[in-house]
Amino acid sequence: MPPAPFDGIVARPVVTPRLTANVLERPATSKPAATVVFVHGNVSSSLFFQPTMLALPPEFRALAVDLRGFGDSETLPVDATRGLRDFSDDVLSVLDALGLDAVHLVGWSMGAGVVLSLLLDAPERVLSVTLEAPVSPYGFGGTHGPDGTRTTPDGAGTGGGGANPDFVARLEAADTSADEPTSPRSVYRSAYVAKPELQEAHEDLWVASMLTTKTGPDNYPGDSVASENWPGFAPGTRGVLNTMAPQHFDVSGIVDLVVKPPILWIHGEKDAIVSDASFFDLNMLGQVGVIPGWPGADVAPPQPMKVQTRAVLDRYRANGGTYREVALPEAGHAPHLDEAAAFDAELAQHIAGGAA
Repeated sequence: MPPAPFDGIVARPVVTPRLTANVLERPATSKPAATVVFVHGNVSSSLFFQPTMLALPPEFRALAVDLRGFGDSETLPVDATRGLRDFSDDVLSVLDALGLDAVHLVGWSMGAGVVLSLLLDAPERVLSVTLEAPVSPYGFGGTHGPDGTRTTPDGAGTGGGGANPDFVARLEAADTSADEPTSPRSVYRSAYVAKPELQEAHEDLWVASMLTTKTGPDNYPGDSVASENWPGFAPGTRGVLNTMAPQHFDVSGIVDLVVKPPILWIHGEKDAIVSDASFFDLNMLGQVGVIPGWPGADVAPPQPMKVQTRAVLDRYRANGGTYREVALPEAGHAPHLDEAAAFDAELAQHIAGGAA
């Protein structure tokens, strides 16, 4: 049985022409001003957003969508050659099925890439965008410099081959222990949050959310192919991690949109996953000696993820859009958990129109 939602939140399936999606809802408790739609990140589900949904101003309706292969949504294959558009098209189909026109979008980590993909394809459906600890506009790994220059033509070192096989096996086995550093609970404590002690009451639920991740070549992590470039593999065309490979994912085109909704970029300064020195970037692990044989920074430089996001958002602003950056000094990869009060206040201000 799936975990029961928090009091004040209901879960229901939404049937669309693309999939049956599980959606959490916190109804507006006064006359609704608009709907806020939350999109979770990789190896998680909508369950992670429940405290944030409940903290929204009462005039906002809150929805959180489980992506395909996560949570209680239908498990369908992911075509990585479309970048994250299998997911963003699914979210759009949910909005259509619910009769929603324009909404506020909040995307966390990979979910921020889903939100930006939706913005590229349907800007008229977006009132505002909140990017929480977002994947770089140029994907995860395999690029360098502020403009996201591809490091190798085949995206070596990125995609499905980069997943730790023991972590994948522990997801499949629904391992809830903290006995090994590769267990989901250990990864949550060390990489998702900077303050795990604040989440002790909900930790079992967050781990249960991670364990809803469906594994395999068509889902997490995806497939891979051999490469002549270090570290010897490149992304395939199927599955979740390959959606963010540099040859499949680039949403920097938001800078050229005619319609530019306001963007809030909120991130933690203690983020272990998305940073300019990410220990989930294999080139960074090579640089510090964790992975042997690294060919050097001139051949395999680490990706400056936050630098790239800032450069794209600066261009977005220069081309007529608005954005605001909020860096939370004590937050990790989940600012909405580590610094909940600050995150909730910034989000409320943003969706009320105060982000310019």
